[in-house]
Amino acid sequence: MRIVVMVSGSGTNLQAVLDAVGAGRIDVEIAAVGADKPCRGLERAEAAGITTFLVRPADHPDRARWNRALQEAVAAHTPDRVLFAGFMRIVDAEFVEAFRGRIVNTHPSLLPSFPGAHAVRDALAHGVKVTGVTVHEVVADVDAGPILAQAAVPVQQGDTEAQLHERIKAAERELLVDALGLLARSVPAR
Repeated sequence: MRIVVMVSGSGTNLQAVLDAVGAGRIDVEIAAVGADKPCRGLERAEAAGITTFLVRPADHPDRARWNRALQEAVAAHTPDRVLFAGFMRIVDAEFVEAFRGRIVNTHPSLLPSFPGAHAVRDALAHGVKVTGVTVHEVVADVDAGPILAQAAVPVQQGDTEAQLHERIKAAERELLVDALGLLARSVPAR
């Protein structure tokens, strides 16, 4: 399965995928890694010898033109799937439609509970005893796509947002690799 990975930050999910590919755990080819800003994720890709690209919103006159530029940059690598691995931008419906059924994202909660940017904080505020991580398909509505996989993470007494988020991130990396492995087995040979 050929993928383009989109990142915005440290690239720990990308590194988990790189490690799994390198170890032969999953049959995935990372065609390129793109970002919306310079970040550690791009550095990880470059260190692994993977093609990178940068499509910064500030380089475009409006959000729609940024979305089209991003769409073109991703499409240029002919991916079977597009992975948002810590990509912290919301893309528009036209972008989603261009890759319909092929964009995969992770979210730090057991969707449909706690969608949005503050899922870990919201879970703690609601006093849940279990939260987790979801791998889902991206649709035009934020955090609303079909669920591909989930893993539970217990909330421990006295957890801070940072402590809980670190345990969720650890579960997220494993779940993401497992989900990509399953998806790769369903892609017809080229």
